[in-house]
Amino acid sequence: MNPFNFDIEQLNQKALDIRRDIITLLVESQSGHSGGPLSCADMAAALYFNILNHNPGNPDDPVRDLNFFSIGHVSPLIYSVLAEAGYFPLRDLLTFRKLNSHLEGHPNCLHTPGIEVSAGSLGQGLSIACGAAYGIKMDGSERSVFCFMGDGEQQEGSIWEAVMFAAHYRLDNLCALIDYNHRQIDGETEKVMNIAPLAEKYWSFGWNVYEIDGHNMGEILGALKACSEFTGKPSVIIGHTVMGKGVSFMEGLAEWHGKPPAPDQGEKALAELGTTFREWSERLRNG
Repeated sequence: MNPFNFDIEQLNQKALDIRRDIITLLVESQSGHSGGPLSCADMAAALYFNILNHNPGNPDDPVRDLNFFSIGHVSPLIYSVLAEAGYFPLRDLLTFRKLNSHLEGHPNCLHTPGIEVSAGSLGQGLSIACGAAYGIKMDGSERSVFCFMGDGEQQEGSIWEAVMFAAHYRLDNLCALIDYNHRQIDGETEKVMNIAPLAEKYWSFGWNVYEIDGHNMGEILGALKACSEFTGKPSVIIGHTVMGKGVSFMEGLAEWHGKPPAPDQGEKALAELGTTFREWSERLRNG
């Protein structure tokens, strides 16, 4: 059972807090990715604060659900979600990518509680999630497995090997979430290597498919709950999102995939998110 069970209003507020965290830690570090973390925030908030059976007080709880972030470069989002959930103090976010910090540029499961597997090289997370889901099935457990992926990651051949494996073994305890923001570091996904029609591809490979607005909390929750009730097939939620969501000068621009805002840009972004760098960094420092 999820330890928070937030309603939609609370989830929208938590997603806003996460976006504020992301901008603040990026301004502080002057290093890291902006676009993807902001576009993932709503789906991640819904999973961790309503759906996922997890235990921040005991990250290795043997009955917990598992979530794998295959897109390790969205680490500002990952760390924010974990800190907001209580896996480690909020103040740690201000050490992101700094010397001796446990919050490395890409998540390291040996150093940070709540990280199920270290990530960085794209295309591997779904295979790991499949192995975990298959093992859980063999154990006769009712635990669920989730995996966050990016849309650019769908260009990896290893993803489709895992997609076939999951369908073949009827891993209905597996739910993949795709942040389909239509942008990657080299530009528009459709121009770099078109992955459309993505929903039809997953369906043809034998998956249960939900295609939603990845910023609509009602749709996100509805899809996640439907996945938990579906049997016989693995499920995928394709969330159409906007890179840099919530910050006007970042939205929809691939140039914000892999760079942080400068201090003046961060102040502008935080103003749009209803706070200031001073106010939010103090919240983190005291948390």
